[in-house]
Parts: sequence; structure tokens; C-alpha cells
Amino acid sequence: MTKIDLITGILGSGKTTFLMKYAKHLIDKGMKIAILENDFGAVNVDMMLLQELKCDNCQLEMVAGGGDPCCHKRRFKTQLISLGMQNFDRVIVEPSGIFDMDEFFDTLHESPLDRWFEIGSIITIIDAETDEKLPEQMEYLFGSEAACCGKLVLSKRSSFPDESDEHISERLITHLNNSLEDIKCDRRFSPRDIFIPQNDVFSDDDFSMLMSAGYRGSSYIKKFSGDDIISGVHYFMHIAVDKEMLPKLIDDIFNDDNCGNIMRIKGSVPDYPDGWIKINATREKTELSHVREGQSVIITIGEHLRREQIDSHILRYNTDTGFVSI
Repeated sequence: MTKIDLITGILGSGKTTFLMKYAKHLIDKGMKIAILENDFGAVNVDMMLLQELKCDNCQLEMVAGGGDPCCHKRRFKTQLISLGMQNFDRVIVEPSGIFDMDEFFDTLHESPLDRWFEIGSIITIIDAETDEKLPEQMEYLFGSEAACCGKLVLSKRSSFPDESDEHISERLITHLNNSLEDIKCDRRFSPRDIFIPQNDVFSDDDFSMLMSAGYRGSSYIKKFSGDDIISGVHYFMHIAVDKEMLPKLIDDIFNDDNCGNIMRIKGSVPDYPDGWIKINATREKTELSHVREGQSVIITIGEHLRREQIDSHILRYNTDTGFVSI
């Protein structure tokens, strides 16, 4: 049977960064793998970033976004059936940060997938920069996406050079357990459940441990459906903004309360003539990095978003006349 791993974590937690390291390790070990991006959204920026992994031993697939959750689940199953017939050593699923964990378990228990796949590891990426208090929907996702994991993996440890591993673990575990209590989940994490890579680097032994991390069945109350949460994401496409002006645009959006309660801004814009600028921003920190592949899109994530107001800020800086907001 083919092992299937699930990489979970809330929006912007660092799933794709971890996935690229994990997949590269498997490829270097000679394994034949597939990566399945499972996203409710209309645009998948992360898929573009994974293109550098594509090779004879690594196949990239995506479950098309949009549509109702039932249609999305059928498309997910169809993609897995296709992958199950190709004799991969390992399949890695990276869902959107908005994900109903039951979709994963329910789909794998259906025929013929139950004969072809077995769950390897569920790994949840937990961001060292996670706010102590998240908006209600994000708090729900923070707990529900970790409830069944075999291992928590800390991302962005280097953002807190003066804070000890013990203190970081304690504050994140306390936050996570409070989120689990709120959704009536009886699972509780302890510091031994969180893995902190040294200097954000993973050894072969670290990856071997994660490959065998397994998972744990846990139940919880579903406070929100995928439809409820997806309404907190807006896409703005055909964006061309001078890279010198990007920080100003991002600050303008975050600082305008009329845009709504924005938690994160991500995406990419062209950096002529040789690549793209990847955007990953919160109210506390803006990260802009150069990447080879990208897609002209800015995505805003939060609650009570007002698309027209965000439009007004983007249009002030955007030079692409094909601009459209979704």
C-alpha cells in the first residue's frame, strides 16, 4: 500500500516551506512521490512554488478549487484514485489552511482507496509567530487541524533568537490546548509533542522520525463549515506593483480598519525581468522574497473583509490594466 501523509496548519503557518524540505528528502532517498495540493480557493500560489521539485521521481497535482464542499471531496477522491494506480512510494497532501479534517479520513475509507492507501503521518506545522489570540474562526482551525496529528513541527523558530525552546513550546502548547478545549476535544498536547528543528534545519534522522509519526484519531465539535471560513479570503489578480512600493501597499491595507480584520496578506507579483516577489505578511511582519516561479495575485485573509475597500488601495499602486478582484 502507498503511504499518504497530510501536512496541516493554519494559513501562513509554513506548510509549503516544510513540504519542500520533506519532499526533497524523499526524492534524494530515491523514493517515487506525488504531491497533491488540496485547496478550496480559486488560486493556489503555493503550487507555483513547488515547481522546482518536479522531476522524474516527483509528480505535482492539484485538486481544483471552487464549488461546494461535496464537489470538492469528489475531485479529491478522483485525484487520489489516479495517484493510487501509479504505484508511488509516498503521496503528500497539502491542504489549504481552511480544511475539514473529516474530508481526509472519510475519503481514504472509501473504496478503492482503502485498499491502496494507508495513512503514514499527519504533521501539523505550528508557527512560532502565532498570535496569542486569533479571530474566532482561526482559533477553530488552529485546534481542529492539529487534533489528529502525530507530530507538531515548529516553524519560524529563528524569529525569536532570545526566547528558549522551552518557553516557545510552553506558550504555543498552552494556546493550542485552549483552542482544543474550546471545541470540546479531549486531546491535550505536551512539549514532547512538538519538534523544534535546530536552526530550521532537518537531519535525516529528523525526517525518518516524522515519516513514522503516525496520527491519532480525535473528535471535536465543528463550529464552522468550510463555506463559513472561505468567505474570509479574497483574491486580487493581475497585479503589477513596483517592489519598492509593496511594503507601503501592505501597510495601507493592514492599517485601514475599513478593509476588515485582516490577518494575513500573501501572493506574488512580477519582478521584471527575471522572476517574482513572493509576499507573506502579517500585521507584525512583512516578508518579501524573490522566487523563480509565481502568479500575479494578492490574497487577503481575515474576517469581515470589505473587498471594495481593499480594491481601492491596490488600484492606487497597480499598473496592470487587467486587474480583477474575486
